[in-house]
Amino acid sequence: MTPSGKPVTKGEKMNSQKIIAMHNQYVMPTYTPELALVRGEGVRVWDAEGRKYLDFLAGIAVTVAGHCHPRLVEAIRQQAGRLMHVSNLYYNEVQPQLAQALSERSLDGKCFFCNSGAEANEALIKLARRWGNPQGKHEVITFRNSFHGRTLATLTATGQDKVKEGFHPLPSGFALATFNDIDSVDQAASPRTTAVLLEVVQGEGGVLPATPEFLQALQAWCAEKDVLLLCDEVQCGMGRTGDWWGWKTSGITPDAFSIAKGMGGGFPIGGVSAAPRVSDVLMAGSHATTFGGTPLACAASLAIIGIIEEENLLANATVMGTRLRESLAGLGKAYSWIKEVRGVGLINGLVLEDGVKAAGLAHLLMEKGLLTLATANTVIRLVPPLTITDTDVDEAVSIISEACAAWEPDIEEQNI
Repeated sequence: MTPSGKPVTKGEKMNSQKIIAMHNQYVMPTYTPELALVRGEGVRVWDAEGRKYLDFLAGIAVTVAGHCHPRLVEAIRQQAGRLMHVSNLYYNEVQPQLAQALSERSLDGKCFFCNSGAEANEALIKLARRWGNPQGKHEVITFRNSFHGRTLATLTATGQDKVKEGFHPLPSGFALATFNDIDSVDQAASPRTTAVLLEVVQGEGGVLPATPEFLQALQAWCAEKDVLLLCDEVQCGMGRTGDWWGWKTSGITPDAFSIAKGMGGGFPIGGVSAAPRVSDVLMAGSHATTFGGTPLACAASLAIIGIIEEENLLANATVMGTRLRESLAGLGKAYSWIKEVRGVGLINGLVLEDGVKAAGLAHLLMEKGLLTLATANTVIRLVPPLTITDTDVDEAVSIISEACAAWEPDIEEQNI
């Protein structure tokens, strides 16, 4: 039904006004969208009026192969016509194929499948608790500015107070440390510490990469204390940093890590990959999911793995990321309110000075045809599909340059 009370006719084209009105009437207001998008192809999307946008948000680091990649569409179509869902009470032929593909590209252990990043991180937390429980250990150390999900456990693990407002009392069993500070980790630890969970690049925290020195020290600390090292690869995984996983780019090896977002290229799927040391911690009855690892989701993910390898997208993420950062570097010299450009591969941030809110610039970029996301108040996050070309990068940089020239940050907000 439309807001007017009339049913939507099959095949009827809805304009943005109708879509937004219906959304506002029937969808809980947990988001505040600005566009009504109806079609995507490659690195571009179109709104209901036919206006085209260069997508450097990619569904928040999801559409790694671009929108509607023919191989992904065909894999979903074929599997949907064969078998979509049977539950994990039965084997299906696609799930172990995906588990093998992921394990061979990561920790040579086993996988657990679910539907989202938050669920994957929940599984990591449960794995860590079950592993530590016989030793009387259950606490997980996470980091300030981190983001691990919106469930009660994962928002408690998240190192940002804003996501916790209104949801107290929160679960116990988490301690916060300072990112890139190994002494802080030691101070946050207790005899009950069972694991450390971190993102090697804090995406929601402002595209903050961990230093190699910190990561090496953290791995050594975990080994010394007999504490699990867990990585949240929800945003960095599936090639975004220029290797399959952010931890590979960083030269460490976790005991287990979470995956989601780019894992299905737009089809919902999440998971955990665990090293042999902890592969059998979660046994029958200890954890479960109805929809995790369906044949349809796994077929989509296998198609994404094939696309990444056959189209050499790991190398492309490295080359295009370097081109993007180098092309944007000059803006800092032109505008005093731009602080730096930082990132790894194709997870990058244009960082504004403290007090300069990025939301206004992100809105202007959208008006000029480039989709990005303001994060951590002062950062424009750029996480395009891994399929982008030189031309796409140059077009995005041109739009950003044009927007910066036209934008006038509020003097009261600058505080610089």
